Amino acid sequence: MAETDQLKFWRGAFGDAYTDRCAVSADAVRGRLGVWAEMFKVMAGAPPASVLEVGCNEGINLHALSALTGARLAAVEPNAAARERVKASGVAAAGDIVDGSAQALPFEDGAFDLVFTTGVLIHIHPDDLGAAVDEICRVSRRWVVCGEYFSPRPEALEYRGETGYLFKRDFGKFYLDRHPELVCRGYGFAWSKDTSFDDITWQVFEKPQG
Repeated sequence: MAETDQLKFWRGAFGDAYTDRCAVSADAVRGRLGVWAEMFKVMAGAPPASVLEVGCNEGINLHALSALTGARLAAVEPNAAARERVKASGVAAAGDIVDGSAQALPFEDGAFDLVFTTGVLIHIHPDDLGAAVDEICRVSRRWVVCGEYFSPRPEALEYRGETGYLFKRDFGKFYLDRHPELVCRGYGFAWSKDTSFDDITWQVFEKPQG
């Protein structure tokens, strides 16, 4: 598929600067552990043995997950500098950190038990959001986690002086409207004052089995 303006934006200098601002630290990893532990409680009956993060940047989530699970960890990340830092950290096998976009995930159907985003769908243009959600559901065998900014209605916001790169909505409802077969098994809010997440609302969805 052709690169979108948003994908070019994150592959370029702006994405590099974001990577520099969001470096992995012990505090940042610690700040996510409690939220991920809560999500994993929702999945306790069938814990994932393989996990794909769509848009991992430097891998803060991957580092938190590595402390909670022995699952295989993998990620898609369009920014080359971020990918190299994740590979160098050793948090996942280098071959499992790949270039790509949410709208065209380079994996087979049901390749991972859990597929998730946190603060990634907000940067995908509404015209491309359906394709991204479809791809996430396609490559997930069972679980989908959505952690994004919430708004009761779709809206576009200025982002660090730029327009066309930040969009808010009820992403959980978007998933269910597009994929009514999903079942929401749990949801919550990750407050920035208590976690290193940026005030995201999260949902854990399960695909039907059998």
